[in-house]
Amino acid sequence: METQTPYQKERQYDIDWLRILLILSVFLFHIGMIFNTWGWHIKNNVLVEQLGGVMVFLHYWRLPLLFLVSGIGTWLALGKRTSGQYIKERFRRLFIPFIAGIFILVPVQVYIEKVSQFDSQLAFYPHMFEGVYPEGNFSWHHLWFILYLFTIALIISPFLKRMKSNGFTQFRERCIVFVSRPMAMNLILVPLILTQIILRPMFPEETHALFNDWAFFSLDLVFFLAGLILVSNAKLRDSIMKQRWFYLMQTVLPTLFMFSIPHLFGNEKVAGTAWDIAAIIVAWSCSMTAIGYTRRYLNRNSKFRKLANEAIYPFYLLHQPVIVVVGYYVIQWSIPVLMKALIITGLSFLIVVTVYWFVIRPVNVLRIIFGLKQAPKTNKSMEVGVAQPIAVPSSNHPWNIG
Repeated sequence: METQTPYQKERQYDIDWLRILLILSVFLFHIGMIFNTWGWHIKNNVLVEQLGGVMVFLHYWRLPLLFLVSGIGTWLALGKRTSGQYIKERFRRLFIPFIAGIFILVPVQVYIEKVSQFDSQLAFYPHMFEGVYPEGNFSWHHLWFILYLFTIALIISPFLKRMKSNGFTQFRERCIVFVSRPMAMNLILVPLILTQIILRPMFPEETHALFNDWAFFSLDLVFFLAGLILVSNAKLRDSIMKQRWFYLMQTVLPTLFMFSIPHLFGNEKVAGTAWDIAAIIVAWSCSMTAIGYTRRYLNRNSKFRKLANEAIYPFYLLHQPVIVVVGYYVIQWSIPVLMKALIITGLSFLIVVTVYWFVIRPVNVLRIIFGLKQAPKTNKSMEVGVAQPIAVPSSNHPWNIG
């Protein structure tokens, strides 16, 4: 089997497209949070119970798959970086946006949720560190994903040198040959389920708080490592592509079983265990299905891919506070639920894209704050003092190494 080495230049447009689609799914998911029956920052006066099942299904696999995709990009972008260089890059591309977001983006969401308690957004800021959300005001909300990626970077950084060794390369090659066999990628279900058997009793809730979220964090870590070590290999993705129909069936059947569990088991503890195991299988099966189908149908380049691949990180950082602000005003209108959803979706998307394109993209200071590289200087940019658009390689995404 042809072995990929770190920073090997290869077509991986399928991974870029998958990442773009996943972030768009996160955007739509948070639109849905306004109208489903779960608690959130703002809620419409009329809720749609039918959204529950769809959002439960989406909840279990979108972000684990995004961790897997981040692992793929990390391997392809490692190059000759040392552990120190890797952490320095991760600090700039992840930790700085995380800290900036806590002060710039998250307070907007908390203020809107508690708008009756404060006279203005400025009046809220002196109170942002009073207690921990939801009772208090301090939180990192959707930035948890960025924090978890940075924590994973700290965990794997001591092993980067060994990962580039001949011994590890040969081990990885043998593993890839083995898991390329029909449905053999399902072996990853073993560590996924084991982490939950061991940690879920101690950390039953998915909190996104890190310090008490080790069951969920370990699940994301296994997905990341699977992407880093295995799925980053193009030949393996080709193998998954050929098996995509089987993984699709493996998605459908456990999903049907998962939603039938309340009717199949009378014992609540047994039902809970069965649900947890089925959810893990669904998450992994969806991931393999998505990898296979994007490899088959979206492994192609375009100008839009280049633009979207750079924009998607600032889009993620901006989308939730924008949705909360827009939604806060729209849900007060006396119009049908569907019209509210369409207006919130359209306005939020337009605002996020506009802010990125006209405010963040041209200004290097803001590019750094939102996790992008500085735009290279050109004669024109030196004359007018603005940054120019750049074409970002597939492996040079902020959530990878960059």
